[in-house]
Amino acid sequence: MPHQSDRVVGAAEATPSDRSRRQVLGMAVLGGAGAAAALFAAPGTAHAVQEKGKPGKGGGTTYRLTVLGTTDTHGNVLNWDYFKDATYDDSTHNDIGLAKIATLVKLMREERGSRNTLVLDAGDTLQGTPLAYYYAKIDPITGGSVHPMAKAMNAIGYDAAALGNHEFNYGIDTLRTFESQCDFPLLSANTVDWVTGAPAFAPHVIKSYKVPGVAKPLKVGVLGLVTPGVAIWDKANVEGVLRFPGIVEQAKVWVPKLKKAGCDLVIVSCHSGAKPGSSYGDALPYPENASRQLAEQVAGVDAVLVGHAHVEIQEELVPSAVTAGKKVLITEPSKWGMRLSVMDLDVVHDGKGWALTSAHAHLLNANTVPEDPAVAELVRQDHAVVRTYVNSVIGTCTTAMSAATARFEDTSALDFINHVQADAVKAALAGTADETLPVLSIAAPFNRDAAIPAGNVTVRDVAGLYIYDNTLLGIRFSGAQVKAYLEYSAAYFETRTTTGPFAPDDVTNAVNPATGLETPDYNYDVMGGLDASLAYQIDIAKPVGQRITNLTYDGQPIDAAKQFVIAINNYRQSGGGNFPGVTTAPVLYNAQVEIRQLLIDWTTEQGVIDPATFTTYDWKLVAGGQPVVVQGAAEGGRH
Repeated sequence: MPHQSDRVVGAAEATPSDRSRRQVLGMAVLGGAGAAAALFAAPGTAHAVQEKGKPGKGGGTTYRLTVLGTTDTHGNVLNWDYFKDATYDDSTHNDIGLAKIATLVKLMREERGSRNTLVLDAGDTLQGTPLAYYYAKIDPITGGSVHPMAKAMNAIGYDAAALGNHEFNYGIDTLRTFESQCDFPLLSANTVDWVTGAPAFAPHVIKSYKVPGVAKPLKVGVLGLVTPGVAIWDKANVEGVLRFPGIVEQAKVWVPKLKKAGCDLVIVSCHSGAKPGSSYGDALPYPENASRQLAEQVAGVDAVLVGHAHVEIQEELVPSAVTAGKKVLITEPSKWGMRLSVMDLDVVHDGKGWALTSAHAHLLNANTVPEDPAVAELVRQDHAVVRTYVNSVIGTCTTAMSAATARFEDTSALDFINHVQADAVKAALAGTADETLPVLSIAAPFNRDAAIPAGNVTVRDVAGLYIYDNTLLGIRFSGAQVKAYLEYSAAYFETRTTTGPFAPDDVTNAVNPATGLETPDYNYDVMGGLDASLAYQIDIAKPVGQRITNLTYDGQPIDAAKQFVIAINNYRQSGGGNFPGVTTAPVLYNAQVEIRQLLIDWTTEQGVIDPATFTTYDWKLVAGGQPVVVQGAAEGGRH
């Protein structure tokens, strides 16, 4: 059938259902009325500046292929926050989940014609929510369960999905089982057998599209690629089994094969960020984020669906460095099913062959449509089971812990986070050159309402201590860098020359002169040691930058040259809060494990949280060397 956007449909011609659908889609398009108008424009009429290649001579037959893309869905099917046990919401009121995406896909198929659409995903499907965790660890799909993400993606009708690095988190057996449950191929041209170098998953898939009036169908090759960082982050699961060569290097092998097979268009679903760089430095010979390099350096690529970075790229046209005059379309639809990328690839057949004439992209916002009831119903029972799980008891706590005062006094709650983080990093460094270094850890008072009760502890109780989706890294610092880090953190406090008593707000959240804004709680870090005490005082009578006094490690003044490992979250390590030294410090560990899940797993495995085993009174606020009194602080004990 001819596809529905080969001509501009006027209001007089449109049926009521057409108008209704276009109203809904128009509201979903990010970028306002102009972007919405472009979405409905006929081939060759919109975004003339984006033309690539040469139009067919003598007019020819035009055709539009619409590629719909998701990425980094991370186990989200429904618009639900399992840790809050409530409908998902954030500061900008995004909605999440494949059930919302299903509605957008259905609308776009109706608009463009289902035979003229291709639905892809760019990876990171199997990890990220309690729903995903439950069917990997609690009732694993390797034991017979069907993964909710497979149910949802099959119902939507994906044509292919690239592997993401988080697909390997739960082991190859879980990944292979998920693969067997999907009605579409999982693609990865750079996931290869450790010994033979042969592809371990399908490198690509080729789709054909029949166009009325043209004998030769349009052949479209879809290539899948994953960030090589899997080799580091999931070393325990892949070493000796799988290798991960470079993205650009493998694309240069497989794109020519797709062209030789007769592909008129080549689309890459690439789980690798567009902004160049690597969290692992030069630990691997291949960069972590290489989607832009792929677009620039590999001849024959027409469009790239980008994943991994969790950012929103509506449309970018990357000039090719190997094909004169060509620009390669890239787009990234954020994360968790918040957005759907719509790529319109316009081609013309001039009697000899197909040529791409223009390419452009839009993003659709999932918060503008309801969930698809059929997809939601498929996982309704799974959802109910997991809600019961997050409210289930996973251990006990001998003494209640509260984070209510963590911003101004040393608390067991933050000591708990630091203990679990440091312990995980230390275990990961066993057998490495850095295994003998002392391990420190940082944690921030994210949630003033967080509390773990005495007695029974649920998944949600533990998760409340860590409300962000940060992952854990280990970096190397000197003693001097430790002090500089703490000095920077101590700027969180107001300058006070007396010892109080003060209301908490009178000593915390000082204005940052660089921004003119109050310093948020999440940009104040407490640091603690694992095997020995890191102790210090914060003298708020002193100027910022001179506040850390009596800094000791294991009872001795800290040696400025001594080397430490710092357990740190990815937000901080990547520059969040602008703390000194972190972005350039050597990265010793980065398995991309969520800290929140680490806390849950630790509690589940230990069974008992006993604050007495990890709590140490290591830091305090002073003014002129005398203890500062803050209202609400513990009296004769600790929170």
